[in-house]
Amino acid sequence: MGLIDDFAEVIGAENVATGAAADRWASDWTGKYGGRPGAVLRPATTEQVAALLRRANTAGHSITPVSGNTGLVGGAQAAGGLMLSLDRMNAIRAINPAARTAIVEAGVILSSLHDAADAHDLSFPMSFGARGSAMIGGILSTNAGGSNVLRHGNARALCLGIEAVLADGRVLNLMSELHKDNSGLDLRDLLIGAEGQLGVITAAVLKLAPKPRAHATAMIAVPRLGDALALLNRLQDATGGAVEAFELMPRNYIQTHLDRIDGARPPFDAMHDVNILVEIAATAPRDATPAEDGTLPVVALLQDELERMLEADQLRDAVIARSEAQRSEMWARREAAAELTFWRRPLVDTDVALPLDRVAEFIDRANARMAELDPESDPFYVAHLGDGNVHYTVYVGSDDIQHRDRVTEAIEDIVADLGGSFSAEHGIGQSKLATLRRRKDPVALDVMRQIKAALDPKGILNPGKTLP
Repeated sequence: MGLIDDFAEVIGAENVATGAAADRWASDWTGKYGGRPGAVLRPATTEQVAALLRRANTAGHSITPVSGNTGLVGGAQAAGGLMLSLDRMNAIRAINPAARTAIVEAGVILSSLHDAADAHDLSFPMSFGARGSAMIGGILSTNAGGSNVLRHGNARALCLGIEAVLADGRVLNLMSELHKDNSGLDLRDLLIGAEGQLGVITAAVLKLAPKPRAHATAMIAVPRLGDALALLNRLQDATGGAVEAFELMPRNYIQTHLDRIDGARPPFDAMHDVNILVEIAATAPRDATPAEDGTLPVVALLQDELERMLEADQLRDAVIARSEAQRSEMWARREAAAELTFWRRPLVDTDVALPLDRVAEFIDRANARMAELDPESDPFYVAHLGDGNVHYTVYVGSDDIQHRDRVTEAIEDIVADLGGSFSAEHGIGQSKLATLRRRKDPVALDVMRQIKAALDPKGILNPGKTLP
């Protein structure tokens, strides 16, 4: 309690949550990792973060940063320990429409940034189901992805500069608004994706994009998963690279959505094995100005391409959204993925990335291998198909940890054989530590540990995560 009192001197006792007041941070979204933290510290400024870390470092006490607590790999849990919540650091310091940048604090909720950019006729082009609670600090710390990576890149690609507090309390000011800066090692990119291991991100300079003037959104059924890439490439060529989202939902995903979501409706009159949600965003007036009959050019373009493919028997079906309500219904189906995945146990959940032309082969091989390894298994997957990211889950027949490890390794083997990665966008946290130990190049792991030791020699930042 002496240390807690010391922290309270910095941020005020009312901003130190203990006991039942700390329960809101006691579990991650999946419910797999949890336990009430001993205390949650809630600073309001970078200076307070620095003071807290100086005192924790001096005492040799570990501290776990947390943002919106929407992670899926146990990267922000500290049962009985100290947590550092940045939820009070939620100011949008500036929106610069001319430069198309935003300067924000780490506790800004993603949807709040969307709203702030929208007020200037701009957008922050990152979105996913947890946008109403995920915070910028966590998004950067995990190098989050989402549905728009295909066109705009992941979190690292959308960040120009950051401010971070190191383990010893020094403030690293990298709040550059430059698009080019070759002035030494890129420490910004080192901290992004480090899951709080190297420093606590407190603010960032983010890129904004032109606000889409119109969208063309559709659900499309193709004969085979291997046909999807030809569809994507055709639409990219026709639109000049304006496809923003290309999302896979197979038959059992659609059926689960119908079974578990009240009011859910099927995307087509008939059920299909391979269902794709595609969205094209138009920013140029020529693509978004309605014709005399009210038709949007971008929608007409999509319709023409799909009609040609239907006539050539390259598609099974297609439905284009004709209103914002229909578009929202299509997106609600995809954004229910986490809810539809984690209701059933036991499971093995993976987050893998494949070369675009190997995704279909991965799914075929993984499904076949699961049937061999565990006849009671039931694969369930959804994918950001446009960037090769597959969320491949297996409901296994046994909750035995050794069996779950065998299933995980079998999936890893296929991913490695196809030149993929075992971690695409969720981070490492706790759930992928064993995989990282098995699969990461030993020299790379050694370099990671050396960097960690150099920046956090006492190992106080987010222990037990990210680095095996």
